[in-house]
Amino acid sequence: MNVRCDGIVQYFDREKGYGFVVPIGQRDGIYVRREDIEDEPRTLSEGQQVSFVIELGLGRFEARAVRP
Repeated sequence: MNVRCDGIVQYFDREKGYGFVVPIGQRDGIYVRREDIEDEPRTLSEGQQVSFVIELGLGRFEARAVRP
C-alpha cells in the first residue's frame, strides 16, 4: 500500500533533473527524479511544499508521483 505524504524540497538540480525532498517531521532527504514529477514543468524549487509517495528503489528510498 502506497501512502501519500507531504514534504519540503531540500535541493533540486534543474540541469541534471534530480534532487531531494524531506518528509514533514523527518530529517533525511529522499531522492527524487524529474521523471517522477507529475505536473509540468517537471522541476522543483528549494523550499517548495510537495506531496509524494515513498518507494524503495535500487538500494534507497525514492519519492514517486510527486505533486507540487
